[in-house]
Amino acid sequence: MSRNNFFSMISRMKYINRWALMRNTREETLDTHTKEVAVIAHALAVLGNLRLQKSYNTDRAATLALYHDAHEILTGDMPTPVKYQNPEILSAFKSIENAANRKIASMLPPDMESVYLPLLTGDEDKELIPLIKAADKIAALIKCIEERKAGNTEFLSAEKAIRENSPALKIKEAELFLLEFLPSFEDTLDDMSV
Repeated sequence: MSRNNFFSMISRMKYINRWALMRNTREETLDTHTKEVAVIAHALAVLGNLRLQKSYNTDRAATLALYHDAHEILTGDMPTPVKYQNPEILSAFKSIENAANRKIASMLPPDMESVYLPLLTGDEDKELIPLIKAADKIAALIKCIEERKAGNTEFLSAEKAIRENSPALKIKEAELFLLEFLPSFEDTLDDMSV
């Protein structure tokens, strides 16, 4: 029955730390990150539907986001500057991600594997993938803001790079979120409570 290890493997997201090469005031686990990306992806899909006359499946967007980095259970979190350093490294890492996703999906019974593999890869949801990528970048931006607010200058260049060089943030849904919701991440709890 070794094929039925999928959910115990997914639960290990709580042990995978992100931003490993950077000094953090608060560690962020893969588990925490995927929850935040799911909330933001759902919001982007809602914004698209309400403001841009799209017909996104908002629940599917949130579910895809929950699994978008599951491969990192096996691969770890590859730092962005390394991953995108050149096309060969990116191609090799994408191949490793695909193999990790297939390995994780193989831990399910066959009838369930066909349901979960597309959640891990996003292959059946091409229209939602830009939302997931944007939500992922927004979550990273929020992490940078939180670190800066805590006095950690380690994330300043990452924040600048995300704001200036992330094509994922150029989609209309992300632009709406950044305009309407991101500024409040600069606020204190007292500011939010007023």
